[in-house]
Amino acid sequence: MYNRLDRAHRALSVILGALTLAAAVVVLLCDLWPRLLPGKSHDILAAISLALIAVAYIIYQAAHRPPWREWTKAIMLAFAFLFWAANQVWPDPHQAVILNDLAIALFVLDVFLVMVGWPPGSPDESFGETCGDSRDPNSGRP
Repeated sequence: MYNRLDRAHRALSVILGALTLAAAVVVLLCDLWPRLLPGKSHDILAAISLALIAVAYIIYQAAHRPPWREWTKAIMLAFAFLFWAANQVWPDPHQAVILNDLAIALFVLDVFLVMVGWPPGSPDESFGETCGDSRDPNSGRP
């Protein structure tokens, strides 16, 4: 279904993902020790984490070269993370709420599409789905 991952794209997405995890850990540490980062640094680091994972995911998907429907979902999810990131640092509270609502709508749509099986014929392995189960459901054996 997918072409093999290109090593450079995979390495870049994993490096960005690792940086994102590190930033997320710092954000959590700031929750425990609020004086760790001054002022709005917490919000900025949280926004950077969300934006980085969006970029890392698009690079990861580019290495897979998925069909257009899967690209559509990947781009939608990346935009959800980018809207959420913008919400963290947007100076106008009303506009920040709109960005947050856009992120929520895209996350809800993404989960809904997984639930209804769109795109068809493409199980979401991150949710533990498979194309078929060869076991007999009554016996529990293959």
